[in-house]
Amino acid sequence: MAETNSGSRMSIMHLILIPSVITLAVTILRLVGELNNWSEVWFSRKAGGGGSPVGISWLVPIFGIYFGLKLSKEGAGPSSAGRAVGFSLLGLVLFVASMAIPVLIFKEPGSLGMIATASAGCIVTILVLRSAWPAMFKTLLAYGLAARIPVAILMLIAIQGNWGTHYDVPPTDHFPAMNWIMKWLLIGALPQLFIWMAFTVTVGLLFGSVAVALFHRRKSSEAVHA
Repeated sequence: MAETNSGSRMSIMHLILIPSVITLAVTILRLVGELNNWSEVWFSRKAGGGGSPVGISWLVPIFGIYFGLKLSKEGAGPSSAGRAVGFSLLGLVLFVASMAIPVLIFKEPGSLGMIATASAGCIVTILVLRSAWPAMFKTLLAYGLAARIPVAILMLIAIQGNWGTHYDVPPTDHFPAMNWIMKWLLIGALPQLFIWMAFTVTVGLLFGSVAVALFHRRKSSEAVHA
C-alpha cells in the first residue's frame, strides 16, 4: 500500500510540474509588470487584480481540462463523467454561496467576519468535492497549493514592504488600519489558502469533467460509426 501511495504522489507531482512552473512564471511576470508600472490593462494594481489578463486564475480552466484529459488517458478518469460534472456544478453553487452570503451578512469588504465566513464556506465546498473524482481532486489540490503558496508568501513580503501592488493593496478604502501580519492573514493567507483553493478545485473540476464527458461522447460516436 505504501508503494502505491508513493507512486500516486509521484504521478501527481509529475502531472502538475509543468503547469506549476508556468503558473509561477505568470506570477513573477505579473509582479514585475506592476512594479514597473506597465499597462494597467494588463497589470492592474487594483485590489483583487482588477481582472487583468495576466493572472493565474485564468489558468485554472485550462489546466483543469489538461489534468482531466491526462488522467482519463492514464486510466484514472471518473467513475462517471456525468456524476463528476454534477458534483462540480454543486461545488460551483456552494462556492458562489460562500462568496455571496458573507457579503449580505457583514456588508464590510475585507472584514474579519466576512473573510472567515467565506473561508469556512470554501472549506465545506472543497470537502464536498473530494469524492466527485478522487484522482482529479488530489491533482487540483496539489496544483492549487503549488500555485497559491508562492502567492501567499509574495503577499507577505509585499504587505510588509508596502509595495503598492495588487498583492498588498487593501480591498477597500475603508479597510481598517492594522499591523502588517494581521493584514496578511486577512487579505493574503486566508483568501489564498481557502478561497482561491476552493476556486481552483471547483473550476478545475468543472472544466476537466466537461472535457472528459465530451471526449468520451465523441469516442462513443466514432465507435458507433466505425
